[in-house]
Amino acid sequence: MTVAVKEMKKVLVIGYVWPEPNSSAAGTHMMSLLRLYRQQGWQVEFATPAQPSDHMIDLSSEGITSKNISLNCDSFDTYISKLQPDIVMFDRFMMEEQFGWRVEKHCPNAIKILDTEDLQCLRNARHQAVKSERALTQADLFSDIAKREIAAILRCDISLIISSFEMELLKCTFKVDPSILHHLPFMLDLKKCPEQTKAYSDRQHFMTIGNFRHAPNWDAVLYLQKIWPLIRKQLPQAELHIYGSYPPPKATALNNPKTGFLIKGWAEDAYRVMEQSRVCLAPIRFGAGIKGKLLDAMIMQTPSITTSVGSEGMHKDEPWPGHITDNIDDFAQAAVDLYVQESLWTEAQSHASSLLTARYDGLKLGQEWMNKLNHTQENLAQHRLNNFTGAMMKHHSMASTKYMSQWIAAKNAK
Repeated sequence: MTVAVKEMKKVLVIGYVWPEPNSSAAGTHMMSLLRLYRQQGWQVEFATPAQPSDHMIDLSSEGITSKNISLNCDSFDTYISKLQPDIVMFDRFMMEEQFGWRVEKHCPNAIKILDTEDLQCLRNARHQAVKSERALTQADLFSDIAKREIAAILRCDISLIISSFEMELLKCTFKVDPSILHHLPFMLDLKKCPEQTKAYSDRQHFMTIGNFRHAPNWDAVLYLQKIWPLIRKQLPQAELHIYGSYPPPKATALNNPKTGFLIKGWAEDAYRVMEQSRVCLAPIRFGAGIKGKLLDAMIMQTPSITTSVGSEGMHKDEPWPGHITDNIDDFAQAAVDLYVQESLWTEAQSHASSLLTARYDGLKLGQEWMNKLNHTQENLAQHRLNNFTGAMMKHHSMASTKYMSQWIAAKNAK
């Protein structure tokens, strides 16, 4: 009797950049997805048009193959035709715009996933409002970027949404069918999270961390320039250590030992510097998704002060391990109180592990995603029939994207 051998699934992930888990929350989230697919015994390839970067991870050490691909080039058609993946995941909507129509043409039966990381349209809308020093408007939100991003979501079979707030925004404001969305926050291996970290008395100073190339992080550093003097006035010996990859000259120029405002740059071990600090400051005024620095703070049981945007989508009824406020004076005072009152600090610290267990259990989240993916793949024809708007978007907008790309390819060939 011959037993049929189940064919190994091929997964192609088309990345916007090479994954940098030690530099950005997006890189950490991407690696958790790649590792989850490898755990299923699937063949995983990561392809990107991006140039190699200083802090990119060695994918081969994870058993993941990689490929450099070109934008607006027919060479991708040959590549995808030969690979014939069962699953294609686009990293952010720009990759779906560029390569989606080619995948549809050469691998029509491959299930197409969009990993949004965070909603670019929401982040951009909030940025515009902050720059104009006013409240967010519907006109900000319903931008050209939103039209492009929502169109990409509609064209894909499933889109991964990292924030519960963004799930509601897509369903209620943009009227996206929930069947093509899946809420997937950061997936943590809770067994690897430390049960105990440094005590209050063994920690000192404040800290923040974030890739300097990410606009919300740079804005937070500038905002800390206004907040820090209020804290330093009450705590003249305290220091603020600011970590992050790719600090530009305009950032290093802010380094000021006299005021304790210290630009530290790249942190080889983000967990170590987080654990050494007594309080994490994250005055995030705009952005989207959920914030990796605040999750790292929870993992290392470091209380944090942040804003409503910073904590958005990261908790619901659970107490925050620190304090949330959008008022600059309240922010500074909360930071001082947490820093000097050990009982308050210990109470805030105690909320971290319960929040991680409630919302970031990687085993539970990973299984839920695999169940959704497998069910959709098994019922793909009906799933696509149910998504008529998506089919309409493919018919019209993908044709225009296709012809624009072909025109650029022809121009480049000359």
